[in-house]
Order: sequence, then C-alpha cells, then structure tokens
Amino acid sequence: MEPIRYFNRHTGTIETEQVYGEGFLRWAYGNPLGALALAALIKRPLFSRWYGRRMNRPQSASRIAPFIARYGLDPAEFADPPESFANFNEFFYRKLKPAARPIDGDDASAVFPADGRHLGFARASAISGVFVKGQCFDLAALLGDAALAARYADGALVLSRLCPVDYHRYHFPVAGTPGPTRSIGGPLFSVSPLALRQHLSYLWTNKRTLTRLESPRFGTVLLLEIGATCVGSIAQTFIAGSPVAKGAEKGFFAFGGSSTMTLFEPGAIRLDDDLRGHSAAQTELYARVGSRMGLAV
Repeated sequence: MEPIRYFNRHTGTIETEQVYGEGFLRWAYGNPLGALALAALIKRPLFSRWYGRRMNRPQSASRIAPFIARYGLDPAEFADPPESFANFNEFFYRKLKPAARPIDGDDASAVFPADGRHLGFARASAISGVFVKGQCFDLAALLGDAALAARYADGALVLSRLCPVDYHRYHFPVAGTPGPTRSIGGPLFSVSPLALRQHLSYLWTNKRTLTRLESPRFGTVLLLEIGATCVGSIAQTFIAGSPVAKGAEKGFFAFGGSSTMTLFEPGAIRLDDDLRGHSAAQTELYARVGSRMGLAV
C-alpha cells in the first residue's frame, strides 16, 4: 500500500502521515487472514467497546508520555497537564487552551470543525475517485434520507479526517442554533485511507450521527460525525436548541481515528481555493480547527 501524503496548510509542505497502528491496519485491510478477522470481529462495535475499556483502565496512563514523545505533541497547548489524566482515554479527548486554536474572525467565514486532513468538494453529488479511481460517493446512504440527499446534492461537502494523533474534540463550523442529534447505526470499519482506498463505502455504512444547524448566514448546515474502529463513543456536549458561536465545542470522540462531514445547501458557501485545489488532485489538506475553510456567498 502507498504511504499517506497530505498538504499541510500551516507549513506549506507535502508531508507523510505517521499512522498509529499502521502494522495492524495493513494486516486487517491488506492481508487475506486480516480480512477474515475484519469481517468476523474487528468491524463489530463489540470489538471497539472492548478496546475502549482498555483505554479507560488506570494502567493505560503509562502510554501517554511515550505517545506525546513519538508524535511530537505540544503539552503547552493542553488545558490540563499530561500527568493529570487518569487514563489514556482522558488524554485522548483532552481539551486545549483557547489560544491554541484561534477561531477565524471574519463574520462571513466558515471554519474547519476539527484538526485533521480535509477534502472539500463544491458539489456533493459530483464526488468521485476519492482515494482511488472508480469510487463514487453515495450521499443518500450517508444521510439515510433520499429527500434530504436531493436537497444537498448540489451543495458543498467537506470531509475532515481525524487521526489518533490529533486533537479529538470537534466544533461548530459556523454560528447558529443546533437541533437534536440523530444516530444512524452501523459497523465500525477504519476510516484511514489505507482502508478507504479499498472501500469508500465505510464512510456511509459506519455508525454515524447527524445534526442540523440553523445558521443565519449559511442556511441549514448538516453536521455528521462518523465512528471508526476502536472509537469508544461519539459524545455530544452541546445543548440542542441553544444558540452556539462559530468555533464552539460540539463534542468529542473517545479513543480511535474518526471523521466529521459538513454539508452546505447549494449556493451557501465558496470553499477556499487551496482546499478545492488539493481535493481535486486527491490530496488531503491538513488544517487545524478554527482555520477558515470558506466564505459565505
């Protein structure tokens, strides 16, 4: 399998992803025996719950310092010191100091909802060849609602992929009033490109959640969180019906890599040039939460 490369907006360079658990992923998604284990056990929520419980044990705290060192994390950004976490999961969904992730101040802007590697497309219904040629996006399956999919078919879609090494809280990309969250059941395949190169459909078959955000500037924005292998939970921390500011926290993922998606109504936003350009070349754009992803039309 080819290495995972992306463009880092903040450094202006092409970088190669350090894949947490790379050996396991390559075995599960590239080895015949791994494929059997994937079908029988790994994709099942029970496996991820078991792994999540391991990350909640006090002894898992011994993993924190080596993880920080290996992946070059900056403890100065953390809201709490590394030694304060009772287990690895607490560290994994840690909060950051507000100054570590400034929110773009332009009233007309939408911001990335999470730290991660992003793909942005002007028309959700025209997405094809993501991660590998020949794979098309199934918006109706993703939303579980054909009528809703038709409404957003010509709107912009942004996929934000979080790796285990990333900050794992996700935020509102625009200001507005969120409604209740709807859960859509499913398995828990990996959402790493190592897996998505084989089956993009993991994005619309995995367990996921959907929230509608009523925004004065951007209309009704659809916000989705997508679970993945070893994601213990998708936790929402906002209050439905209460207005939120752009960049306010929406929730967090417990241990594991995962993704969010943001869908806009047709004509609501123009995505930034670097996001559209790199996405058209099938290269993800790395950017941190609060960084601008587009402007209202």
